[in-house]
Amino acid sequence: MKVLIIEDEPELAKSMVSYLSGQNYLCELAMDYHEAWDKIGAHQYDCILLDLMLPGGSGMKILDELKQQHKEDGVIIISAKNSLEDKIKGLELGADDYLAKPFHLSELAARIFSVIRRRNFGNSNVVLQGDLKVDLLAKAVYVGEVLVPLTKKELELLVFFIGNKNKVISKSALAEHLSGDLADMLDNHDFIYAHIKNLKKKLTEAGSGNYLKTLYGNGYKWEV
Repeated sequence: MKVLIIEDEPELAKSMVSYLSGQNYLCELAMDYHEAWDKIGAHQYDCILLDLMLPGGSGMKILDELKQQHKEDGVIIISAKNSLEDKIKGLELGADDYLAKPFHLSELAARIFSVIRRRNFGNSNVVLQGDLKVDLLAKAVYVGEVLVPLTKKELELLVFFIGNKNKVISKSALAEHLSGDLADMLDNHDFIYAHIKNLKKKLTEAGSGNYLKTLYGNGYKWEV
């Protein structure tokens, strides 16, 4: 899952990136208004962590622009401004949650997980697809009673596909999801082919139905 951290306090930003990366989130960082908006305009995120007080502009303005452009990124406001007025305004503008500084990083991770689960998986910790079961909390995948030994990247791909079921996902979008803004520096998408080939092979060998379709020239679709 890909997270954008918009935070201008260097030490806090560094600790957030370090902790959330350890929780298997792909983290990108923006430290001012203009950098944040450049990244939001170019990429899609599962969750945006948004500070309200930013050099160069207001976090509330970013939130308002997200709403105007009908962007689907989840948003958690993170700010030292803990007034009721700011909280209500942020939620009215479309934020999913509000977390006041200081906070525990474990609580932040739990809030991110909750937002992503609610937006992509109907607020459920367990996703069912025929005989396929994905336990989001345990990060475990089963076909019937058989545990499927997926790598971190394979699991990330599977969750991404299921969260975007029945949508055509391009190879570029998959590369960006797995590599963030480093995807633009890649010469090719061979690593995407390898991960998808291994994912399909493991699911098939465990007895899963063939939900992941290859659309030659267009990308892939998790079809249900």
